[in-house]
Amino acid sequence: MHSSTSPVRKAAAELVGTAALVAVVVGSGIQAAGLTRDTGVQLLANSLASAIGLGLLIALFGPVSGGHLNPVVTLSAWWLGRRDGSGPGTREALAYVLAQTAGAVAGALLAEAMFGRAQVVWSTQERTGGRLLLGEVVATAGLVLLICGLNRIGRPQLAPVAVAAYIAAAIWFTSSGSFANPAASVGRAFTDSFTGISPGSLPGFITAQLAGGALGLALAALLYGKPGGQEESGVREGSRGQGELGGQREVGAAGEVSPGSAGNAAVRLRSATPRSH
Repeated sequence: MHSSTSPVRKAAAELVGTAALVAVVVGSGIQAAGLTRDTGVQLLANSLASAIGLGLLIALFGPVSGGHLNPVVTLSAWWLGRRDGSGPGTREALAYVLAQTAGAVAGALLAEAMFGRAQVVWSTQERTGGRLLLGEVVATAGLVLLICGLNRIGRPQLAPVAVAAYIAAAIWFTSSGSFANPAASVGRAFTDSFTGISPGSLPGFITAQLAGGALGLALAALLYGKPGGQEESGVREGSRGQGELGGQREVGAAGEVSPGSAGNAAVRLRSATPRSH
């Protein structure tokens, strides 16, 4: 991400990126439901499309805004950088969250329009119950832990692929289907389709997602130490040594991606501001 990127451009990137993400999620769900009645096939198609779309969007918008596309990621970045100024400030974090939420709603409505469905129809998909909320806590905690972990060990360039792969897996292994994104959850309330969520289910899901984000931060601190601390330095140095040895064995595969590529900036919790996705 370039230090000269304006706050307006960053917020615009988050709006467009989140809109595209939700359009992919909702659109692929509508398409899958129209092609087959087999819910397993529907979920497989939706998870693959969602994961591929997410990875591409992170790589694309990471250099501009950090490619958060998720209020939990933004709030985590704000929390981690609140003392040393390495993360987004309060105003910038608020602008991100508002842009992400507006983009999510726009993306859902765009998907509905592309398939000729009625506009502004609330979802009737009830998603309630403790087991689903637990699934959201687990899904979101794992996402935040993954992003923090990649940053702490000095391998943020893996974020687009790693985050996409994690979401694809979490859609299958969590009871909730891994929404793991408050903005996307709000947007998906505007589609009465396979991927929708009723407005009445939103408070529980969003609360669970925020709790999961806090748990993910706590786990990252436990496993990797506090940002900039001595424990983190030890983990990072150990990772560098492993990376050098691994690089000698995997030149053919790793050499195809430049360490300085745009993907290196993707979804970095502490890179949402010019001072440091």
